[in-house]
Amino acid sequence: MIASLFLPDEAATDRLARHLAPKLRAGEVLLLSGQIGAGKTHFSRAVIRALMGHEIDVPSPTFTLIQTYEGSGAEIWHADLYRLSHPDEVMELGLEAAFSTAICLVEWPDRLGDLAPPNALHLAFSTEENGRRVTFNPVDHPLLEGIA
Repeated sequence: MIASLFLPDEAATDRLARHLAPKLRAGEVLLLSGQIGAGKTHFSRAVIRALMGHEIDVPSPTFTLIQTYEGSGAEIWHADLYRLSHPDEVMELGLEAAFSTAICLVEWPDRLGDLAPPNALHLAFSTEENGRRVTFNPVDHPLLEGIA
């Protein structure tokens, strides 16, 4: 399986999102880490639009912390935990319960502490000179099948 993938532009990020989106079901959690501007929100928007089947406005949840969408197969939760200071705040948001009932895209997952689900796919985004790189963990996660 592939451990990382170079994404030379936003179109490549969109293609990755469109590849993963149809595989996502309720209970799937994508943990998205990386510095500000590394591509977490762009990737999340592309996944949400692919799941919804059309272009929709997908605001960053930086200030609201969580945005939810009614997907056809499951509710979609897009969380940005940057402003949280303690994992206990995650429980107040209801995110822990959503891990088993919704498709969850979680930016800044380090704020989860021990609450990160063990079956989650972690995507670590980093910028490179001519694009960005996404590193996957675990590399044998079923969602990664067919990614080259």
